[in-house]
Amino acid sequence: MTEEITMALETAKEAMDKAINHLENELTKIRAGKAHPSMLGGVKVDYYGSPTPLGQVANVNSTDARTLTIQPWEKSMLDPIATAVINANLGLNPMNNGEVILINVPPLTEERRRELVKRARSEGEHARVGIRTGRKDAMDFLKAAKADGLSEDMVKSGETKVQELTDGYNKRVDDILDAKEADIMTV
Repeated sequence: MTEEITMALETAKEAMDKAINHLENELTKIRAGKAHPSMLGGVKVDYYGSPTPLGQVANVNSTDARTLTIQPWEKSMLDPIATAVINANLGLNPMNNGEVILINVPPLTEERRRELVKRARSEGEHARVGIRTGRKDAMDFLKAAKADGLSEDMVKSGETKVQELTDGYNKRVDDILDAKEADIMTV
């Protein structure tokens, strides 16, 4: 295998790995009925005028399968944190008891489960777009190498390897989405 093909494959693999990592990260934010601190991972709190991730201003824990607790580092942050959770539009209702914020995670309805599956599938499509972009970049690299004198047989071999890599990553996306869908639909 030539250096050009190796570089094209590494470029594609790097882009595809980023797409898979992004997908897995986004899927952790889609809750499957169990309370988990990662559900609040995308919440930004107004901390003295700048939007700050919730994890940097408070400790988030799940006390049981249906309850999250948020213990802020400063008591003055209780109201801004509650506001941020409401504004994040996660369908959660924070309760401030003066010490901590409690969030009871409601059980999922069938309709809500279907919405979450659609959202997961949408995230999967974003990952596929990232994978296709990595494939396109690798193919463009191979075409440029062909123009610079790489033999047509080597280019074809490289394109075949890039396509095999792409197919493998698309299969991983399908597997990840199937597992998440099963998790969401399990009552």
